Amino acid sequence: MDSYLIQMVTGKAALPSVLDVQVSRASKGPCCVAGKGRGHRKPHWAVRASEMSKRTFNPIRAIVDSMKVEPHPQKPLISLSIGDPTVFGNLPTDEQVTQAMKDALDSGKCNGYAPSTGYLSCREVVAGYYSCPEAPLQAQDVILTSGCSQAIELALAVLANPGQNILVPRPGFSLYKTLAHSMGIEVKFYDLLPEKSWESDLKQMESLVDEKTACLVVNNPSNPCGSVFCKGHLQKILAVCSRQCIPILADEIYAEMVFEEGKSESLAKLSSNVPILSCGGLAKRWLVPGWRMGWILIHDRREIFGKEIRDGLLRLSQRILGPCTIVQGALAHILHWTSPEFYHNTLSFLKSNAALCYTTLSTVCGLRPVKPSGAMYLMVGIEMEHFPEFENDVEFTERLIAEQSVFCLPATCFEYPNFFRVVLTVPEDMMAEACQRIRQFCEQHYEGAQDLECDK
Repeated sequence: MDSYLIQMVTGKAALPSVLDVQVSRASKGPCCVAGKGRGHRKPHWAVRASEMSKRTFNPIRAIVDSMKVEPHPQKPLISLSIGDPTVFGNLPTDEQVTQAMKDALDSGKCNGYAPSTGYLSCREVVAGYYSCPEAPLQAQDVILTSGCSQAIELALAVLANPGQNILVPRPGFSLYKTLAHSMGIEVKFYDLLPEKSWESDLKQMESLVDEKTACLVVNNPSNPCGSVFCKGHLQKILAVCSRQCIPILADEIYAEMVFEEGKSESLAKLSSNVPILSCGGLAKRWLVPGWRMGWILIHDRREIFGKEIRDGLLRLSQRILGPCTIVQGALAHILHWTSPEFYHNTLSFLKSNAALCYTTLSTVCGLRPVKPSGAMYLMVGIEMEHFPEFENDVEFTERLIAEQSVFCLPATCFEYPNFFRVVLTVPEDMMAEACQRIRQFCEQHYEGAQDLECDK
């Protein structure tokens, strides 16, 4: 039997200052504490998943994993479903970006722990890159994160409590709902209107606000829509938030990825009083999603967030030890020395593929593509009444895989049924082939396909 002496700190003299705990190593029963009788023990194993894990649900994975179909065996699969620009190897990042990473690694100076919010020098670089007279930034306004996804997670976690609600676009990126529900936060969807190039339904948006609304999520340019809000529409969104006194979580990971020069507008530049947490990163514009470098920019010129939100973000960032230090070491060179030609070439490619896809599918009976203006996506409406053998967009896309080996995400994944999303990053010849296969599929299944009488 081993004896352990435990010093007790107490202000009551009547209590003993030392408790002698006797532990019998031979005993197979519950341990006993002298003077206290038998200790409590569980009668059986009872390991259960946490409530948070049970509330975590990714609709894209759930829908895609349930699509038990095989591609056509005689046609190579063309996947237009993955929002990763690196998949096909046709969109490499700039040589300066790659060299900056090599130099950071070779320096040996970036192998240790960094502050949870990122190196101060790196935060200064990001602040300087995005600062402008209309929306000035300093290092203390920047939190570096492990990708834009973590930036969104931290922003939601600091703004909303369990039982509150957030306003999220529909169609919209599924991560907002996944994160919110895992935290016990209700999601209310405001609609984007395809007939208005996916502008927000502002009246409906404002009608959703109540005393429990913690923030409005704005994704511009948009995934999955490929839309880009004009300055006037952004100002109307800000007006809603100003009237209702709700902050904005701006998902701007596709910032500056627009097809027309001068069309990219930042919410922060237009805001005179609405506080904004802007989330961004390297993933899309620099074509390196696997490097996991993101950031939160705190725009709060009227000190509405104040010290509390900043302190909250600092504490939340301490749950992990910040983003990759090697990428941080390369960040200054990446932001300052990436070739303008690289950005231009990327956008030219995406714009060309968008035009090819939109032009081709616009002539297909039963489809209604919505012309994109940026990001990497195009949404296509399905006139389901002309495809009566399919119950919904999920069945439509399942059969498209089985018969034509073209994989598009059904927009049910984005809370918007009877559409599908096309990713524009595939090589041009594959895009052309995919569009022709979609045409063949629709011609075969369109109601009245024998004479193909339609208004196109």
